[in-house]
Amino acid sequence: MDPEALAELGIEVHIIKGYGDTAVAECAFALMWAGAKRLTRMDRGMRAGNWLRTDVMQLTGKTLGLIGFGGIAAELARLAQGVGMKVVAWNRSAKSHPGVEFVDLDTLLADSDVVSLHLLLTDETRGFLDAARLASLRDGAILINTARGALVDEAAMIAALKSGKLGHAGLDVFDVEPMPAQHPLYELDNVTLSAHSAFRTPEASDNLIQAALNHCRRVSGQGVRQ
Repeated sequence: MDPEALAELGIEVHIIKGYGDTAVAECAFALMWAGAKRLTRMDRGMRAGNWLRTDVMQLTGKTLGLIGFGGIAAELARLAQGVGMKVVAWNRSAKSHPGVEFVDLDTLLADSDVVSLHLLLTDETRGFLDAARLASLRDGAILINTARGALVDEAAMIAALKSGKLGHAGLDVFDVEPMPAQHPLYELDNVTLSAHSAFRTPEASDNLIQAALNHCRRVSGQGVRQ
């Protein structure tokens, strides 16, 4: 969609935000737990006939770092605080939020046991988590991405997963969607994959429809219905 071309035709583009914040935050939370408890690896091992037992990460007392802080990140912070995690965040503009410590990006990357991406994809943020930033993560950190695949240098992420620098990645978004059949991520047992479905709940769909209707009523001067 080209908003500028549509504007030349007299067509306005309006974006509905916030309808799926809870749904996406819950998916990020689930991916974090799957990585910490190595559920993907054990599930694959058991299906292959192996009784695979391994040490896992206890998340209570660990630090969750949020890169970008909007509605989804705020919901994820609430969930993480509920299980006793410390939550730190970095945002491109100054923000504050109860129970969340805002820090510089270098501190977040170095101190977080789990890092979750919540940035918009722009020319400035494309490839934001590059090889250098991945290298500055705590050894064995978990990476969660429910935002946009292109925020991460995919080749550098795969290299970090293979080396163990990244302990696990929980991914709902990818550079190319659907993922190609021979994608190297399929071969890694320290990755949990979901098919860009974090927002797909009945509640989020209902929220979207209601928010869109209310927005149309506001624009047309009809007023919002509760």
